[in-house]
Amino acid sequence: MSIDKDTVTGIAKLARIRLEEAQADALVGELNNILSWVEQLGELDTEGVAPMTSVVERKLPLREDKVTDGGYPEKILANAPEAADPFFTVPKVVE
Repeated sequence: MSIDKDTVTGIAKLARIRLEEAQADALVGELNNILSWVEQLGELDTEGVAPMTSVVERKLPLREDKVTDGGYPEKILANAPEAADPFFTVPKVVE
């Protein structure tokens, strides 16, 4: 696949990026170089290779799922402009 100057200016317009004429010429070469590398990667045989998220295989540490804070609604509701029982009260926003 090859990118020409019209494609670069079109992409810049879609991305709303101001692009000078000299910059467009330079980007044509750079983008074509990047695409050639991507095409080379597509030629690799990846059959039987498991997908990876990192080069180091390890499990993420899990923490115990327990409540470590809370249990004092009076203190929390003390900051509320209005409260009813253990709840905040807010004005109605839907008519």
